[in-house]
Amino acid sequence: MLLFLQLLLFCLFTPGQGDFSPPRFNVSLDTPAAQRWEPVLRHYDAAEVQRIVRHVISSIVPKWVIPIIEQFEAQLGLILPQPYETEIQGICKALGLSLGDGLLINLAYEISDFCTSIVAQDSRGNIYHVRNLDFEFSDILRSLTVDLQFVKNGQIIYTGTTFIGFVGLWTGQSPNKFTISGNARVKGEWWKTLIAALLKRSPPPSWLIRDTLLEAADFQAALMKLANNPITANVYYILGGVKPNEGVIITRNLDGPVDIWPLIPMKGQWYRVETNYDHWTTPPPFDDRRTPAIRALNTTGQDNINLHTLFKVLSVKPVLNNSTVYTTLMCAAQPYDYRTLVRT
Repeated sequence: MLLFLQLLLFCLFTPGQGDFSPPRFNVSLDTPAAQRWEPVLRHYDAAEVQRIVRHVISSIVPKWVIPIIEQFEAQLGLILPQPYETEIQGICKALGLSLGDGLLINLAYEISDFCTSIVAQDSRGNIYHVRNLDFEFSDILRSLTVDLQFVKNGQIIYTGTTFIGFVGLWTGQSPNKFTISGNARVKGEWWKTLIAALLKRSPPPSWLIRDTLLEAADFQAALMKLANNPITANVYYILGGVKPNEGVIITRNLDGPVDIWPLIPMKGQWYRVETNYDHWTTPPPFDDRRTPAIRALNTTGQDNINLHTLFKVLSVKPVLNNSTVYTTLMCAAQPYDYRTLVRT
């Protein structure tokens, strides 16, 4: 039955030429943190991953940051929250990376410049959640994109999409509970802010997504955790649930919410679109993905909203652009519909 549903879902979508589904692996939460990524990493060439990691670090990370991280390398276990510090150590050992490089690549991936997330409710009260994740190194990151099922006691606890070597999740689903995506909200000198917050033992935004997927019992609990827990960088959290009206965009600073913007279908506000700019401001003309997405949603109409039509919305240019690495389609009430396409 599951295979039939997956084949049916595949037929509903019309990916562009060259688009493909990434590999899907299980990550066992019953396995010690230092070893839990090894079954996934065996499918990848360590030397090639090393090359990509060092290329991204040299291109993104300011030179002044590297000696600071190297200086603190021996004390990282006292700074980083668990289980992520141990997971990073295990990944570095498996891939032949230094712990400093492992931390730097995880922090570098915390800043994704251009993303688009949509949460929408159809006319029957179903909640859908879709996102495009864009990144500067889209060509090489497409080869490292994976869907992961985090399993405990034989059950899928949550599902997410990420890059090899990155322990955080920017996209994830807790089945029959809620879905989450995160978009960067870059403010000021973000590396200085991130390092200062990390020294206070706050988690990066993508680690809080994983914590929420594991710990939150429902949409409201997820909303409270995403809105109020301290983090190392400004971010937009987009959250979808399983009941009517369960959709919200949370605009965050390091210490708490700046704004909480829920769905209000009774007032005709049946969708929310978030890119990388505060929703109460006007996006810059050189990067206005919000307006084309809104136009496409209004043209589609609430009666016709589903994962298939939302995929088409995310395929409108420039919502879909040369930096788009992947598109993920989610509906927490229909967890087997979780689907990612790497966009080429």
